[in-house]
Amino acid sequence: MLSRGLPNGAVPKLERPGPLRERVYEALLELITTRALRPGQHLVESELAGQLGVSRQPVREALQRLNTEGWVDLRPAQGAFVHEPTEEEADQLLTVRTLLEAEAARLAAAGTDAAGVAALEDLCAKGERAVLDDDVDGAVAANAEFHAKVMELAGNAVLSELAAQVDRRVRWYYTPVARQRGKQSWIEHRELIAAITAGDEHGATAVMRAHTEHTRRTYHDRERS
Repeated sequence: MLSRGLPNGAVPKLERPGPLRERVYEALLELITTRALRPGQHLVESELAGQLGVSRQPVREALQRLNTEGWVDLRPAQGAFVHEPTEEEADQLLTVRTLLEAEAARLAAAGTDAAGVAALEDLCAKGERAVLDDDVDGAVAANAEFHAKVMELAGNAVLSELAAQVDRRVRWYYTPVARQRGKQSWIEHRELIAAITAGDEHGATAVMRAHTEHTRRTYHDRERS
């Protein structure tokens, strides 16, 4: 239950400009995505309002929006709960992710220059350091940055827009398996960089497809590990 409190440092500061309801929504979405608020967790409006330093109204509005988007379940006479994704939901999302990112890898291999490769190498090194430090949050963030960079290097605005629609949920599913994927995930990233550097479109596609498939299988196998 939320009354046991969030992890230290988990509550974001609402200092950015813009409508309060939008900032509260973004704060709650980030807490859900990073699993500071766990799937199935009861969300009490008054407690969330107190921890975020706002009134209950923007929290209520944010929860309603999150419910519409499938992040929160509003149950009659029970309240709000963080949505618990089914295995089918995860499988469908991660399958779509594979399709998008495999094409992004192919396009990146077809046109990436030395500066693009260097940016990927820097992000890969960042992720490898996070794994060595057992910094799960850092590894998840670096993983998201790396994949976003590949998508940027693909140079296809429509593909990037579609990928952005699933990015948050990819992070949500990746977080509980980040430690398990660990070093191997970044070995696969290095293989992808090599294929992109060589301009090997077929190889980059194959590496990315295998990489995202490994994450999908690891997510489904997490309870048995």
